[in-house]
Amino acid sequence: MDWNERIAREIKRLVRESPANRHPGSDSPYFDEPLVGYASLHDPLFQEYRVSIGNFHLSPGIFLESAFGPGSGRGGTVICWILPISASTRESNRTGIRMPSREWAYTRTHGEAFNNGLRKHLVDFLTASGSRAIAPLLSDLFRTVETPEGLSSTWSERHAAYAAGLGTFSLSRGFITERGIAHRCGSVITDQVIAPTPRRNSHFGENCLFYRNGSCGACIARCPAGAITRDGHDKKLCRDYGYGTVVREVGERYGVEAPGCGLCQTGVPCEAGIPG
Repeated sequence: MDWNERIAREIKRLVRESPANRHPGSDSPYFDEPLVGYASLHDPLFQEYRVSIGNFHLSPGIFLESAFGPGSGRGGTVICWILPISASTRESNRTGIRMPSREWAYTRTHGEAFNNGLRKHLVDFLTASGSRAIAPLLSDLFRTVETPEGLSSTWSERHAAYAAGLGTFSLSRGFITERGIAHRCGSVITDQVIAPTPRRNSHFGENCLFYRNGSCGACIARCPAGAITRDGHDKKLCRDYGYGTVVREVGERYGVEAPGCGLCQTGVPCEAGIPG
């Protein structure tokens, strides 16, 4: 079994079997079977991101060398995954107009805690196999950065997933995969060299109908904050609503600190797949 298959099998096993991937008091999972992709440590896109996102966005080699010393980032792979949100949770959020559903809020909070556990598990799995590995979002190098366009960070899971051939971006700045836009994503960087996943898209927004032919804009109407327009996505309006208004109105009632929102990811043509 090659490394591609071995790692994908382990990620899928944990998602399928872990009790942490379950709603409280239920057998219903937060996430369905994941997608897995791979990007070369030296894919030119990672250097391009330092221009298009900002020079604060770090290359994968820097993360490896920060943990394991000079020279450890000479070669390797960025392992990426997509955790599709379950159909029942998507359905519960589809009817929302201003606030996310309780199931969506649990997925955003407890489901992301599971995702962190998956990051840690994969690092341990690779380490036990004799490789070096680090999860960027769990690294001391990961931090948020204020920019004129809004909050950004030193590593983007979505941009890593794009490099790994798992999808393209949307008007709402979500990430549309073959399983849609309603998901969480994650990554781990390793010095193990693994064959990269081919990128089959010719344009960064190819999976989005708005970017493809201008025929959609459903996420504009779904956004209660007015943060999405035909000109794109306003990070500040989105964050103020999701981490301000939503938290104040339903955070305590749902018993979570970060309920999220996700209305632009449900009730839209790209919710569960690439729209035709």
